[in-house]
Amino acid sequence: MIRSLQPLFLSNCYLLKITIFANTNKSLKKYMKSDIEIAREIPLKKIKEIAVNLGIPREEVQNYGRYIAKIPIHLIDSEKVKQHNLILVTAITPTKAGIGKTTVSIGLALGLNRIGKKAVVALREPSLGPCFGMKGGAAGGGYSQVLPMENINLHFTGDFHAITSAHNMITALLDNYLYQNRNSCEGLKDIQWKRVLDVNDRSLRNIVSGLGGSANGIPTETGFDITPASEIMAILCLASDVEDLKRRVGNILLGFTYEDKPFTVNDLGIAGAITVLLKDALLPNLVQTTENTPAFVHGGPFANIAHGCNSVLATKMALTYGDYVVTEAGFGADLGAEKFYDIKCRKAGLDPKLTVLVVTSQSLKLHGGVVEASIKDPNPEGLKKGFENMDKHIENIRRFGQHTVVTFNKYAFDTDEEIALVADHCRSLGVGFAVNNVFSEGGKGGEELARLVVDTIENNHREPLKYIYNNDDPIRTKIKKVCENIYGASSVVYTTLAEKKIKKIESLGIANYPICIAKTQYSFSSDPKALGVPKNFEMKVRDIVINNGAEMNVVIMGDIMRMPGLPKDPQAKRIDLVNGLVEGLS
Repeated sequence: MIRSLQPLFLSNCYLLKITIFANTNKSLKKYMKSDIEIAREIPLKKIKEIAVNLGIPREEVQNYGRYIAKIPIHLIDSEKVKQHNLILVTAITPTKAGIGKTTVSIGLALGLNRIGKKAVVALREPSLGPCFGMKGGAAGGGYSQVLPMENINLHFTGDFHAITSAHNMITALLDNYLYQNRNSCEGLKDIQWKRVLDVNDRSLRNIVSGLGGSANGIPTETGFDITPASEIMAILCLASDVEDLKRRVGNILLGFTYEDKPFTVNDLGIAGAITVLLKDALLPNLVQTTENTPAFVHGGPFANIAHGCNSVLATKMALTYGDYVVTEAGFGADLGAEKFYDIKCRKAGLDPKLTVLVVTSQSLKLHGGVVEASIKDPNPEGLKKGFENMDKHIENIRRFGQHTVVTFNKYAFDTDEEIALVADHCRSLGVGFAVNNVFSEGGKGGEELARLVVDTIENNHREPLKYIYNNDDPIRTKIKKVCENIYGASSVVYTTLAEKKIKKIESLGIANYPICIAKTQYSFSSDPKALGVPKNFEMKVRDIVINNGAEMNVVIMGDIMRMPGLPKDPQAKRIDLVNGLVEGLS
């Protein structure tokens, strides 16, 4: 006789099932089941079946194996995009272990389908850097995942490789141009373009290339960013079609001539060649969830160094075929949601119906002053002190005219008392609240949240989306408005380099672009150790990177790096191929 207990939700890394085997010794056997083990148990449907059930014509599906496909962008219906319901999932300021936002996004879509709604989820693609560094995977967790998770977490359809290749092809052709014109007045006095690689490698942040004699190029101080920070990634995620992609690629600013004129990809004459490298990567990827819900997973900019949203095309494709579409923005609402509204929605004409704010007891306690080693322990007072961080995020979301609901991402160590405290506090603010248990229960664990989301959308009047700044605001005004209104800063200061960049931006006539602030994800401030809701702090603008093709200006604050490093104990040490199966992708 075998008696199984209900799965316990321990963390967004592992699911513990306790199974008691009745034998002569009455022994108790415990084992840990990882995300990848759960993923392998799920019977997947052929991707064409998923597509046809969604309403996509079978002949339009471009298979990448049995369970992955790309979908042509001509199928996007702009009228349906306007009619359907877009839901953003964001979070309060996270811990270093994250907050389970992707898991909740997937689980909400599962829950919506379980209560009879036609729901689709639209997410970003994982980057190899964090997967082999801190995270071990970024495709959801437990019984709320997008599948096949090994493919999605690794090379997937090659989109990241295409972006890396396109970016570095531009660099190679630029270096060749400089080499061929090294003894003429056609050279450049200032280079703005580096290389990228989808690997965490701090040693490549600053390098010198072209050493070894004149036959090997011109010695140049340069460096690498990680692929999610590439302007090509931003362009891919904001482009509306192939022609727009080509136009944006052509406008990428590479440097300045000796006459101080901008030099672009169009000046190299290679916009068409780079577009050829990206033509397949532009198409949204269709996969499925653990409950066979359709999922579009496409594009992967980070929110702490880029705009943090999946592609506009994937979102619009999902809105074409789903009545409810759940998407996410990276990290906390200050970084991810602000850019989702001010950049993605502004540029793509999107108007979300609702924003879901994810909280955990751990994040509330951390920002309530509880030491990190103790945030899993019961501490009602520490939890209540963390409400200030949650309240600030709710306030920020409301600044955009958005209705918001809070979902408590439940762990096994969470107590009923602490959950009730969060529920009561949300009720006092007039904010809807729902517990979710999607990690261990999948769609069933997301039904309460799904019903709250539908009820809030259907029964509350919503004004059109508001923005924090106007396009025609001066760039300093845009930075000031975000820093003061969203982060709570008391002042903004600029380095000499940043001052020069602002003058350059103004002289080029591109101060009307949105700003994309790059800073730490662990604090409202630029200091990752300033937890909770810091007061009376200044934000320091270190540099501004002109993304003329993506049509935004990236504002670098504090010590944030566009090429991450690896931790002392990288996840790569636990990733392996054992008997033909991938292990270590959590």
